[in-house]
Amino acid sequence: MTPQITPQTFDGLGIAPKILDILDRLNFKTPTPIQYQSIPTALAGKDIMGIAQTGTGKTLAFGIPMLQRLAALKGRGLVVLPTRELAIQVDESLTKIGRPLGLRTAVLIGGESIGKQMHQLNRNPHIIVATPGRLIDHLQQKTVDLDKVVILILDEADRMLDMGFAPQLKRILQSVPENRQTMLFSATMPAEIVDMAKSYMQFPVRVEIAPTGTTAANITHEIFFVRHDYKMALLETLMQEYKGSALIFSRTKFGAKKIALAVREMGHRAADLHSDRSLKQRKQALAGFKTGYYRVLVATDIASRGIDVENIELVINYDLPEDSSDYVHRVGRTGRAGHSGHAISFVRPEQKRDVGVIERLIKKQLPVSPLPQAVAEKIKNQAQSKTLGWKSSTPVPTRARENNDKNDFRIDQLLEPSGKFRTRASVSRTHQPKQNFDRQPTDDRFGPRLGRFKPRRKFGRQRFSQTPRAGR
Repeated sequence: MTPQITPQTFDGLGIAPKILDILDRLNFKTPTPIQYQSIPTALAGKDIMGIAQTGTGKTLAFGIPMLQRLAALKGRGLVVLPTRELAIQVDESLTKIGRPLGLRTAVLIGGESIGKQMHQLNRNPHIIVATPGRLIDHLQQKTVDLDKVVILILDEADRMLDMGFAPQLKRILQSVPENRQTMLFSATMPAEIVDMAKSYMQFPVRVEIAPTGTTAANITHEIFFVRHDYKMALLETLMQEYKGSALIFSRTKFGAKKIALAVREMGHRAADLHSDRSLKQRKQALAGFKTGYYRVLVATDIASRGIDVENIELVINYDLPEDSSDYVHRVGRTGRAGHSGHAISFVRPEQKRDVGVIERLIKKQLPVSPLPQAVAEKIKNQAQSKTLGWKSSTPVPTRARENNDKNDFRIDQLLEPSGKFRTRASVSRTHQPKQNFDRQPTDDRFGPRLGRFKPRRKFGRQRFSQTPRAGR
């Protein structure tokens, strides 16, 4: 079978001359394989299920045909995505091409004022870019009308189902007209996604550039087996070895905060990106990472599909993802637009089975590297210190010594007559000086009407009871 050769330019794909001029000014010279195969099919108005590695240009693969067809159909396009960051990213890409054509867009995402979004909707946008939750909010408030949607894009639909958006997607699919064009793009395509897509699509054309779960060829992989206690030491060593920008993935929001703080203490500029941060903070973190102000971005899986930053040198999986398919999206943040990248994963010894699941998905064996010498030495020193802590060179006394000096407090005073160590409570009760709780205050600093305060002890805590003076 003769391999299919990608053309050198966008000419010959059926793209309108004006859009070709815009692509040329934006320095888009060569289409990616997913763009080469999807654009002609999409321009013909057919439904598409596109499967390609993340970072291969899927946004333009559906964006260019949508812009061209909307100019002829006089309808509206709807793009549904799982995260706010990905929605903003897609809107920026579409605006670059559509602004010279007079394109108007509306971005409906959580974390922003609904009033601002209603102002965008009142301008009668050509394309609506939305996350499922906020789009449902507008549908319930009847501030958006989907009756004019002629092109529907579901980007990263598998991720939307993983995040629990299945009921919202069903509501959206029921709200748009049946006579429409539907395009679904993702890097992974589980069987349940295919079944759902087929029920709402008409004879979809499957465009598969690479088998589901395939990572880009220009990404190298590496794993370290390391206990959780030594992950931070390994991270510090790697940050000294690699000098470029790094994207670190954590499994939890708390972990992302903790890692970002530790990286800043190492002397690197770092920001954290997770759902606990406001939309403004997330925008600032992502913009700072793109411009190079932050060398390190620590994020949860919320950023595994919402970051389109070129020249990320290193992706570190500080925690392995819970879903093996997320590994494909995480490492896909590096090695974008033809650049090379490197992906490192920290694996606990009990996670060997999870590594096997990832290897079967990507159909590639992940090479295991030994721990750097600095980390190995630190682990060895800590192990030795723990061992020495159990073996003390000082003999432990077995009985109380005869010593009349009351001020000489020795370790043998912590021993019971039987030779066993006393508990902390017994030591405090035995060796603390006895307090006279019946002593009355010598002055009336609190005023004569408050009476005298007589301290008493109960359950180990000092409390005060007010005893009125006699005759008052």
